[in-house]
Amino acid sequence: MNVLLVEPDYYTRYPSLGLLKIGAFHKQKGDDVLLVRGRKPIEFTPDRIYVTSLFTWDWKPVWEAVRHYKKEFPRTEVRLGGIYASLLADHAKQSGADTVWEGILPLVEDVLPDYSLVPEWKSSLLFATRGCPRKCGFCSVPKLEGAPVPSHDSIASLMYPGHTKAVFFDNNILAVPNWRGVFNELIELQMKCDFNQGMDARLVNEENAALLGKMDIPFIRMAYDYIGIRPWIEKAIARLKDNGIKGRRIVFYALHNYVDGPEDFFQRVRDLLSWGVVVYPMRYEPLCTLQKHRYVSPKWTPEELRMVAEARRVLGYGGAFPPYKGLVEKFQRANNFQEAFSLRPMGGNWRIPGPVVEMALEHEQQSSINKKYFPTWRREKDWRKTPLVTSSLGR
Repeated sequence: MNVLLVEPDYYTRYPSLGLLKIGAFHKQKGDDVLLVRGRKPIEFTPDRIYVTSLFTWDWKPVWEAVRHYKKEFPRTEVRLGGIYASLLADHAKQSGADTVWEGILPLVEDVLPDYSLVPEWKSSLLFATRGCPRKCGFCSVPKLEGAPVPSHDSIASLMYPGHTKAVFFDNNILAVPNWRGVFNELIELQMKCDFNQGMDARLVNEENAALLGKMDIPFIRMAYDYIGIRPWIEKAIARLKDNGIKGRRIVFYALHNYVDGPEDFFQRVRDLLSWGVVVYPMRYEPLCTLQKHRYVSPKWTPEELRMVAEARRVLGYGGAFPPYKGLVEKFQRANNFQEAFSLRPMGGNWRIPGPVVEMALEHEQQSSINKKYFPTWRREKDWRKTPLVTSSLGR
């Protein structure tokens, strides 16, 4: 059987874990497998085509891919899966795909991905756990994965030969007991790791903070989504710092444009900067939206959202606010959201501190900044040196 795997031409920093697993599954059966990105000329006739999907607002490249390959190979079954297909199955069915799969594909869940399909990629992608006990209204994990369950107590067998870094896609690894075994194994293997989807700050305790301090982890992601969890956030940061993890290696997502208002958001950003950690403002998008950056919550205005975006661009770095002295001072002096996020003086004796202005000018004039201050949370370069046309063909 000839199998074609298609990653639509949307932006993503990672190869499709699902497609890599499907590719490995078919190769184990003796099938020929080809992986392409976007719409590319194919030199053979596939017997089956798999198309993946990402966020719901990236549906157009998905439809383009499905329709392109369905036109090229009208007799071949096209199967569509992924996040968009799971959240908006009825909409996805209009793409022209013969089959739309919702949720996880159990058949390949425990298959080791075939990284020979993406030889430029050098890290192993994996899940040690699935699901999350939280039922946050802004998150799709409960629908996609359900309640938390351990997937693997050991991750050594999930590492691809030659890879020196593990990228975890677990959505709440601290909520499942097997985190102890996973953490200890990472320390023993001296494996560089990245918990890409973040950790639950409310579940950080003395034990796991101590283990995180011993791990080769460039930065730790967490979230401060609403003001009610402030005591847990402050305690988690203190515990991580007590175990040798510097604040500039701790990145907190700060949700806004949801049920919060600008003043609530301002308070959370000011909290995090005062505690010496990096803040990454995360604008809420409805789970099933088809257009990004169109939704404005009742407590926000388009102008206020624009102010956040402009502040990220001018005063931030890589879209985040580092705990830079001038930026911390600016937020500490501000009395409200307007003063904190304004790029111009608000009148009176209040003014933007000189270092912040200097930093803003540097960001406007330079495409990148080579400073030891800025750690590895900044946006990584695209691992694809050239557009992915084909990655592997054969058994």
